[in-house]
Amino acid sequence: MTHTASFEGVRDAARQLLGHAVRTPLIESPALNAHLGGRVLLKAENLQQAGAFKFRGAYNRISRLTADELTRGVVAYSSGNHAQAVACAAKMMGTSAIIVMPADSPKVKVEGVIGFGGEVRLYDRYTESREDIGEEIARTRGSVLVRPFDDPFVIEGQGTTGLEIVEQAEVVGAKIDQLLCGASGGGLIAGINLSMGALLPDVPVIGIEPRDYNDTQLSMAAGERLTHAPAHGTICDALMTDRPGELTFPINRRLSHVETVSDAEVADAVRYAFRVLKLVVEPGGAVSLAALLAGKVEAKDRTTAVVLSGGNVDPSLFSEIIEGRFEGK
Repeated sequence: MTHTASFEGVRDAARQLLGHAVRTPLIESPALNAHLGGRVLLKAENLQQAGAFKFRGAYNRISRLTADELTRGVVAYSSGNHAQAVACAAKMMGTSAIIVMPADSPKVKVEGVIGFGGEVRLYDRYTESREDIGEEIARTRGSVLVRPFDDPFVIEGQGTTGLEIVEQAEVVGAKIDQLLCGASGGGLIAGINLSMGALLPDVPVIGIEPRDYNDTQLSMAAGERLTHAPAHGTICDALMTDRPGELTFPINRRLSHVETVSDAEVADAVRYAFRVLKLVVEPGGAVSLAALLAGKVEAKDRTTAVVLSGGNVDPSLFSEIIEGRFEGK
């Protein structure tokens, strides 16, 4: 019987992750609230195991493998955060991991995979297919392919982020008016949509994408999965998927809408997070905060939940950004 992602699965994932994933804090900053004229609740997934929300889905998937599957190891393809999450979860489960990563991945992410004991296979993102490479490794070695977003257990694992946001907001007496989350392949925001759809169905969930990597925005408008126009790159390396996932897109059709942000706006958010919030957030993890700070989404007189999805930023890029030397468009 085929497993389909559901809110019941999100609740089951929460039980599976208990004691393994970090229940990351929902942070509120008086300075940020005053700056925007509203209440902002920041879900700090940059403090998650392996530095990003991706651990939730990776562990939920890998921890369900059979003893035989664990002996054969896992393989995954990723620009970095899923890569580290899979390597981390695999190590915790006592199995091996091969990770297919773009040759231009931030060094800190490659080193993170190796640090967790994973084996890295680099590829050219512009001339090679990571999916083909990953599937070939799975065939030849008998490894289990752990997809970055198009897997129901991965989606449900990511959905625990939304479940925690709702629970934590209730504890502090906050009534959420809107939730902002980055959109790439769509695993995180799909999982959050499952949780919000079940618990707070009237609260809009707004997707945020890099300006030139707006495949979710285009797909939402067209009603079908589309690929964005050729782009020259973005500092949001974690959000460079070329089109929404096959399993995630139908779930994400419930999004209120999608906004986009420029690299310059994202850099401003990374800088603000460090200087004011005292948080290290990678560019791809800061797009939702960027949308608020740039006025793309109105925050005044509202309570806005914002997902800071990761903190695995390249040190040299981070230095450029926080010192004001980054010249993004």
